Amino acid sequence: MAGALTASAGTGATALDDRFKGVMQGSHAEMTVARSEELAKKNAPTPPELRLAEYQRAPYCRDAPGMWVMGNADGTCPDGANLARTSVQCEDGDTLVMPMWMRTRATPTSAWEPWDDIDTGGCGIDLLPVMTEADFRRLPLPAPALTLQPDRGWVLINIETIVSTDPAPVTLRTDLLGYGVTVQATPTRWEYDFGDSHTLTTDSPGHPYPHHDTFHRYQQPGTYAITLTAQWTGRYQIDGSPIWRDINGTATTTTTSPPFTAEERTSHLVAGPCTTTPTPPDC
Repeated sequence: MAGALTASAGTGATALDDRFKGVMQGSHAEMTVARSEELAKKNAPTPPELRLAEYQRAPYCRDAPGMWVMGNADGTCPDGANLARTSVQCEDGDTLVMPMWMRTRATPTSAWEPWDDIDTGGCGIDLLPVMTEADFRRLPLPAPALTLQPDRGWVLINIETIVSTDPAPVTLRTDLLGYGVTVQATPTRWEYDFGDSHTLTTDSPGHPYPHHDTFHRYQQPGTYAITLTAQWTGRYQIDGSPIWRDINGTATTTTTSPPFTAEERTSHLVAGPCTTTPTPPDC
């Protein structure tokens, strides 16, 4: 649920009886708000005269004899009964969901059993679908941008090869159980595989020279490619709800640079400037 559930007795009630305490502590109610709502929706298409179960959301009320009973669907209590002032601490902008009650009968011609509470209520957001880690990973998250410096097809061994990426979040639209959903995904961690058995895992997107903080020095000449894996976290908002919810899990995307060579260069004296044309043979 979106918030903690607490309760205080209504006007004229001096203490919570054992049954109401049990309900508030979850020992009586056995279902989540979302699960009981799902059962009610599945039952709704059945004609009333054929139903073996009925569901209704209504508050807890304390009647004159001091028993907790089912209130009215409009949130009020019967004459002579006091409302149990249940306080669900929902996030700003969210709405309160009253407890769900259910009654059953053995056959369409049998008498109904008494109403019984099957969830304690909660917040409106509890009725909405949850975006799972698997849902998040199915989204078309972009491959991370990979910038190399220098980027000329070759680098020098024992000199920093600087790498960096773009940490900007992306916004995506998707559908979840018939609801439109806006997802904000943010890359928060990166792993570079430099192709020579060395890796770098960092929370920094990196910076260009001379403020670089993500780099690698190749020790041996050769042909290499750098693979960058970005780890994404996300949050989502369901259409019609003001609440943003964090996604419990992460997703990853990967990109690989074109191959390049790591070369060893040495300096030596030349007879004249190497800028002349044609280039002198000793340059």
